[in-house]
Amino acid sequence: MDAVALRVSLSLAIGTVMVLLPLGIWAGHALAIRNFRGKAFAEALVAVPLILPPTVLGFYLLVTFSARSPLGAAFASVAGHTLAFSFAGLLLASVIVNIPFVVQPIQRAFEAIPREVCEAAACCGLTPRQRLFRIEIPLAWPGIMTAALLAFAHTLGEFGVVLMVGGNIPGETRTLSIAIYDRMQAFDDRTAGMMAATLLAIAIATLSVTTWLGSSASRRG
Repeated sequence: MDAVALRVSLSLAIGTVMVLLPLGIWAGHALAIRNFRGKAFAEALVAVPLILPPTVLGFYLLVTFSARSPLGAAFASVAGHTLAFSFAGLLLASVIVNIPFVVQPIQRAFEAIPREVCEAAACCGLTPRQRLFRIEIPLAWPGIMTAALLAFAHTLGEFGVVLMVGGNIPGETRTLSIAIYDRMQAFDDRTAGMMAATLLAIAIATLSVTTWLGSSASRRG
């Protein structure tokens, strides 16, 4: 087992969830309750990472993060190193890749809240902000937890974008999925098998929890 790669994977997954979850709640809530011009385009844009091949998405992110791009040059002038092939760049790429895994479940959770509940809360004098934090987020909590778990598990297993944007730098950007690839290249089947079994166990546990959350929400509905 490559403990360093496991630590990088867990740091990346936890960081992705911490950065993306507040943004996902804001975006999912806005898409669920508001009708605005270009909403269909915004929803399609959110889903783009689901259908793009990881190597294509990784290529565009690598070009965007390189020192020759405005974003990469600005980051390099501040941090002293390029955004590409760094943990910061890997985290930003992971956030972008996981947008649909977070926004879509949260949007569906907010859409499932009966409109009458929000109208009753408004009649009781609650402001939109108070309704969001006291009524809507607690009711949408199973969907929010599902989004967090999906993003966490998907980040642990991501390979294509991680390799394109982060490369394979031990202790910095080499995740568990990259370490498995390395071990297979070295014909070390035993170590690769142990690491693959770890990711498999995490995936099964995540799916079990998300299924349980979905069943609980259905029973309550």
